[in-house]
Amino acid sequence: MNALSPWARAVKNHFHGQDLPALATYEVAGYAINIHSLYNSLWITIKCPKGTQVVLRPAYAPNDHLTLGKMIRQDKGLTINLTTGIGKYQVKLEFPDMEKPLLRYTTTLKTTEPLLVPFWPRDMVITGPEGRTVDPEGTILVSQVGTRSGLQYITLDQPKSGALLYFQNLTALNDYAEATETTLGNSVGGTWPELGFALPSTLKDKPIPAHQEIVLSDALIAFSPEHPKDEAAQAKQFLNLLADIYLHLPKPATTYYTWPDMVDQGLHDLEFSHGCWSHGAEQDYLNAYVADYETPPELMVQLVVLLPLADYYEWKGNDLPAMQKILNGLDAFYSEELKTVVRFLPALADKLSGDEEQLKPNVMDSWYLHHPLLNLGRMAIRGDQQCERLFKGSLDFTIRVAHHFNYEWPVMYNMATLEVVKAETIPGKGGEKDVAGLYALVMLHAWQLTKENKYLLEAKRAAKTLHGKGFDLFYQANNTAFGANAMLWLYKETKEQQYLDLAYLCLANVFKNFQLWDCNYGYAKSYPTFFAMFPLNDAPYTAAYEEQEVFAALHNFLLYDDGEDILPSVNLLIPEFLRYVLNRAPYYYPPNLPKEMLSEKVKTGQVDHKLWIAIEDIHDGWEQSGTIGQEVYGAGVAFGIIPRHFYQVPGEDFMVFADYPSAHYRHRKGSVTLKLKGDERLTCRLMIIKQKGKALPSFTLTDEDGVITGGKRKDGHVEYQVKGGRSVTIKYIKSNKQ
Repeated sequence: MNALSPWARAVKNHFHGQDLPALATYEVAGYAINIHSLYNSLWITIKCPKGTQVVLRPAYAPNDHLTLGKMIRQDKGLTINLTTGIGKYQVKLEFPDMEKPLLRYTTTLKTTEPLLVPFWPRDMVITGPEGRTVDPEGTILVSQVGTRSGLQYITLDQPKSGALLYFQNLTALNDYAEATETTLGNSVGGTWPELGFALPSTLKDKPIPAHQEIVLSDALIAFSPEHPKDEAAQAKQFLNLLADIYLHLPKPATTYYTWPDMVDQGLHDLEFSHGCWSHGAEQDYLNAYVADYETPPELMVQLVVLLPLADYYEWKGNDLPAMQKILNGLDAFYSEELKTVVRFLPALADKLSGDEEQLKPNVMDSWYLHHPLLNLGRMAIRGDQQCERLFKGSLDFTIRVAHHFNYEWPVMYNMATLEVVKAETIPGKGGEKDVAGLYALVMLHAWQLTKENKYLLEAKRAAKTLHGKGFDLFYQANNTAFGANAMLWLYKETKEQQYLDLAYLCLANVFKNFQLWDCNYGYAKSYPTFFAMFPLNDAPYTAAYEEQEVFAALHNFLLYDDGEDILPSVNLLIPEFLRYVLNRAPYYYPPNLPKEMLSEKVKTGQVDHKLWIAIEDIHDGWEQSGTIGQEVYGAGVAFGIIPRHFYQVPGEDFMVFADYPSAHYRHRKGSVTLKLKGDERLTCRLMIIKQKGKALPSFTLTDEDGVITGGKRKDGHVEYQVKGGRSVTIKYIKSNKQ
C-alpha cells in the first residue's frame, strides 16, 4: 500500500461513505460527475463506469474555508465564484464534447494582498469504489519530465476502470511563473494515488501580485472506459487521448517566415565561415560545432548536413559547393581493417582527447554507426555510387555487431573487440533501446538497394526486439522516429499488424517528449516553444539537429502511410508538429535571438551571434541557451524545410507554400493541385508567394467545400486558411499586363 499525505487521506475520508450535497451533477458518456464545495476546497468527482473515482481539486483555501458566490450555468458547463481570506476565486468548468468523457476546468485567483505559496497540494486523487475495502491500483505510464508537456497518462488497473490522460495547459500559467520567477517544469507529477498538478513554490520571495487575476490551473482530463491490455493498446490509447485533448487546447498563432531568405544566409555562412570547417588529412571537413578545432572530424556530422543539402539541391537545381567538399572527404572514414565506416576520421584518431568515453579510439556509440549508414543508404538510393560503395562495404560488419549483441545494443562498445564500454544509460535502464528500429531502417534501405531478402529478414528480426519496451523505448528522438518509419515500412510490405503496432509505439514515445505549451517567461518571451521536441529522455533543452531529423522522419512517415488506414489521431498530431516546427525553427539561429539570452560560457567551440548556424540548445525561460555550442551538424534545418513546404511552379513567378505537409502535388498549365495532410477539424496556412519584382496572377482556390477566400498581405503574398485533409485546386490567370 502506498503511504498517503494528509491531503490525500482527507480526500479519502470526505468521499467514501458520505452522502454529500452537490452543487451540480452531470452525466457525460457514462461518467457521473459531481461538483462539491466542502471545507477549504472546491471538488469535482468523476465516477468511472467500473467504479473507480477520480477526485479533482480546482480551488483550495489553505487553513481557511471557501464561501460560495454566484454560479452561472452555461450550455456545456458552469462558472463558480468563490471567496476566501486570500482573495476571490473563479472556476470555469467545461465539457467541450458531450459525446466524449473530457472535461476542462480553469481556475483564476485575485488576491487581496501579495501572496507567497510555500506549498500547494496536487489537484488529483484517485480513490476506490464505494464499499471496496482494498485501495485502487493504477499505473503511471507517462508523466512530465522537466519542461515537457504537463501531462500524465494513467491506467486504472484495479478495478479495471479504463484510463485517463491528465493535461495541464501550462501556457495559461505564464503570468504566475513570470511574477513568482518559478519554472513550470516538473509541476505535474506525484505518486499514486495523489497526482496531477501542484503550483510551483514561491522560493525567491516573489509573491503572486495583489489585485490581479492570475490563472492557477487550466486542466483538461480525457477518459477512456477501455483498459488497455498491452503496450500496443496503451500506445494507441495515449495518442488518441492526446489528440482528443489537443483539439480543445488553446494553441498559439503561427507566423510565416521567409525561409528562402534564411536558407540563403545559412548556406553562405556554412560555405564561407572558417569556424564551420577544419582541414586535415588533405581534405576539408565540417566541424561538429563552430570553432571546435580540437575534436577530429566525424562522419555523422558530414552526412547529416549532406542529406538536407541534397534535398535542397534537388529542389533548387543550382550547384552547392559544400556538397562536393563533403563528398570529397567521405572515403577517408572507411576502415579497411574493420571493413566498415567509423565515427572519427582514422587519420586523426590519435588527436582524440580521451576526456569522455566516446572520445577514445575505436569506441563507438551504438547509434553513431547506424545513423551514417542510414544516410549513406539514402544517398545510394539516389544514385550516388561513392555512397553506395561505402554503404555496402559496411553492411557485413553492422550485421555482425547486431548478432553479437542479439539486437540489444549497449550505449558504447569497442569496434575492434566488440567489448562493451558502457552498457546502460542509467543503471538498470538498459542500453540504447531504439537502435533496433534505426538498424531495421538501414536494413530496409539495403533491401531496397540490393533486392536481397537477407536484409528484409534482418529488419524483421530487429523489429521483434522492440516488443516489451513500452514507453521506455525512447533513447534519442530522431532514432525513435526513424524506427516508426521502419515499422510502417514493414507493415506495408507484410500487412502484419505487429509492425503497425510497433510504429504507433515509437510514435507514442516521441509524442511523450514534446513540449505542448508556450513558455513565455524570462528569456522565452523572445522565442516560441509550443510543440518543441526534446532530444533525450532527460535532456533539459530542445535541440535543432534532433528536431530537424524528427521533422524529416515524420514527413516520411506521412508519405509511407499514404493509402493506409492510419489512426486519425496520428494524422492529426503529426501535421500540427510539422506546422509548429516552421514557426519555431527560426529561433535556433542566433541572429533571431537577443544576445543576452545566449550563454557566454560554451562547452564546445564558440557561439557567433551573427552567424546563421543553429545553436544546439534552447532551455527553460529562466536559463540562458547556447551553452553546448553552435552546432554545424544542425545546419540542415532550413535546407530540409524548403523542399517539403515550398512548391515551385515551372515557368511561373510565384511559389505555393503550405505549413501542413501535402502529397500528390501536380502542375498543369494554369492550375496546381495538392492533397493536404491533417484533420479537417483544424486549419493550416496556404500561401501564394510572390517573387520579388513580379506581379501575381489572379487566383481561385477551391476544395471539396467550394471556393476558399484569401487575403493579400502587406508583403504582397496571398494567404488562405484551409482545412486539413483537403484536396486543393489552385487556378490562375495571368493579366494582360504581364
